[in-house]
Amino acid sequence: MSTTYDDPVVNGVESDPVVPRGRRPLTIAAAVVAAVLVLIAVFGAGWFAHSRSHPGDDSVEAGFARDMSTHHAQAVEMSMLALNKSTQPDLRLLAGEIVQAQQAQIGMMQTWLREWNLEPTGHKPPMSWMKDGASLMKNGLMPGMASAEDMTRLRNATGADFDQLFLHLMQQHHLGGIHMVDGILAVSHEGDVTWLAQAMANNQRAELEFIQQILTKIGA
Repeated sequence: MSTTYDDPVVNGVESDPVVPRGRRPLTIAAAVVAAVLVLIAVFGAGWFAHSRSHPGDDSVEAGFARDMSTHHAQAVEMSMLALNKSTQPDLRLLAGEIVQAQQAQIGMMQTWLREWNLEPTGHKPPMSWMKDGASLMKNGLMPGMASAEDMTRLRNATGADFDQLFLHLMQQHHLGGIHMVDGILAVSHEGDVTWLAQAMANNQRAELEFIQQILTKIGA
C-alpha cells in the first residue's frame, strides 16, 4: 500500500510543498478583502477630510482672512514704495521682508477662502468679526491702517522725509495688525488660522524692534 505525503521526495530531491486543496483560494480571498478594507479606509479618510465642516461666511475666521488680506495689501504697497524710493539699506531690507512675508500670507488666506467655498469679500462691515471691532474702526479704516492722505504724503515724500514717514506709518500698521491677530487668537480654534496668526504676530513684533533700531540709527 502506497502512502502520499505532503512533501514527497522524487529521486532524492524534495519537490515543492503541496498546498492542500482549498487553502490557496482562501488566502487569495483574504488578500482581496484586506485590499478592499485598505481602499475603504483611504477613501473614507479622504471623504471625511473633504466633507468636514469649514468656517462659514459669517465666521470669525472668514472675517479675519478677508480683513487681514486688505490690511496686508496696504503694507505691501507701502513697502514697494520704500523699495523704489529709499536709499537706506536697513529700511530696504525691512521693506523686502514685509513684501515677501505679507504677500505670501495674503495668498494663504485667499486659499483658505477658496477651499471654504467663500468669496474674497463678505457682506458684513470690516472688523465685525471681532468683539468691539466696530469701535476700533477710525474714519473707515481698520486698526493701524494709513489714511488716503497719509498714503499721498508717502508717495510724494523723498529722501529722509520718506524714510521717517514710512517707518512711523509701518510702526502703527504693525501695532494695529497685532491687535487684530490677538482678536482672532482669542476666539478661533481653527488650526491653520491660529498657526498663521501667531506667525504674523511673531514676525511683526520682530519687525517692530527692527523699525525702532532704524529710527534710532537715522536719528528720527
